[in-house]
Amino acid sequence: MQASAIPVLPVIARIRPRTALVASTDGSFRQRINETLTGLRWQVREAASGAEAWKQSQEITPEAFIVDGWLPDLDLAEFIKDFRAFFPEVDLVTAQATSSHQGPRSPHHQELLYALRRCQDTDTAAWNASHALPGANLATASLPNGGAVTPSSVHLVLATKKMVKRALPSTHADEPTHAAPCTVQGLPHRTATLSSEERLPELVGNAPCMLEVSRRIRLVAPRATPVLIEGPTGSGKELVAEGLHRLSARCRKPFVAINCAAIPEALLEAELFGHTRGAFTGAVQGRVGRIESADGGTLFLDEIGEMPLALQSKLLRFVESGELQRVGDNETVKVNVRIVAATHRPLAQDTQTGAFRADLYYRLAVFLIRTPSLAEHADDLPVLVDHFLQKMGRTAPVKQIDAGALAKLAAHSWPGNVRELEHVLERAEILAGDAPVLSSSEIDFGLTVN
Repeated sequence: MQASAIPVLPVIARIRPRTALVASTDGSFRQRINETLTGLRWQVREAASGAEAWKQSQEITPEAFIVDGWLPDLDLAEFIKDFRAFFPEVDLVTAQATSSHQGPRSPHHQELLYALRRCQDTDTAAWNASHALPGANLATASLPNGGAVTPSSVHLVLATKKMVKRALPSTHADEPTHAAPCTVQGLPHRTATLSSEERLPELVGNAPCMLEVSRRIRLVAPRATPVLIEGPTGSGKELVAEGLHRLSARCRKPFVAINCAAIPEALLEAELFGHTRGAFTGAVQGRVGRIESADGGTLFLDEIGEMPLALQSKLLRFVESGELQRVGDNETVKVNVRIVAATHRPLAQDTQTGAFRADLYYRLAVFLIRTPSLAEHADDLPVLVDHFLQKMGRTAPVKQIDAGALAKLAAHSWPGNVRELEHVLERAEILAGDAPVLSSSEIDFGLTVN
């Protein structure tokens, strides 16, 4: 009996899922894009910052790259310019100019536009409110394909790569190295070092140590990582904390600062955690503590090294669990805050002597930022002097300073750092009266001569 022939079935090629990379600090935006594209058989990777997006671009070969209209660590116009330089076949589309788009299109271009439109149509009011960033740099910028980056409450840039595998170029080994190298990979030339234009506006000074502070702030700001700021008194630790908050996704929530050394030990616990009515003598009504009032935002604990050991253990419990208990209350409250602490003391050494809890230190010092003393960036003195004179000129005519006064300032050791410089200049302005120029005779350091 002849065996029947087995029919040969056509081989069905396995379709490789398309990959999209979504970069945005807004988790809800990433989630909406993710859900829509996943339903269209895309694989979606997410990045919360520009640096993370560049890193993932090297690890995968995305066919689509969707970038939010604001990134905390990279300028959007420069980001697009660099991306186009590495990927000349990229199809760039703004949310406002999809109908007049020029240039090559991806085979799945309409699916991407559909995802963007659906994202905008979903809870539009909340989306607009969450993207009305005060102070965000959304000035119009021309793009290589004739489009423009325009200010809008919903500002999106769609970058679609053709279906060609291409990795971002790496820097060459023979390229010169610079001080304060940036760790963002895949950006040759412009990321070898931070230029003076890339420093944060809060941090005046172009010395390498100051640019390194800006670099570290930009790297860690988009994350929820606890940060410990170490530096001498008067070196600008609170400015660093404010910069971390401003560049984070929590920027619209409260920034609450408390100086642990300025509040008596008996009151510090109630100030931090709050209290109920009658919890102690004088507590005529309940009060929400500083930690709870910072819910959703950033809690800045200045001079954390001065916190009593007994209170450190209670703070440690909150850091570990995210729950606090008001003084006099048996119930716990769940609070979501990002903790930034600062100190002028060597906390690592204090843990060895028992002056500070080691377990709390390691939970607060996940990421370290050190603010330098003024003596470490003395070359920035003229820039700082000009900054403070301009600041004081907001309420009075701006004064100038002569060479003799500047030389006298340069010869000083500045034990009080930048804060002392500001106070010396304010004193000099008062002593100068109506004189338009500050001379060396007005420079008074207020030192007691023995």
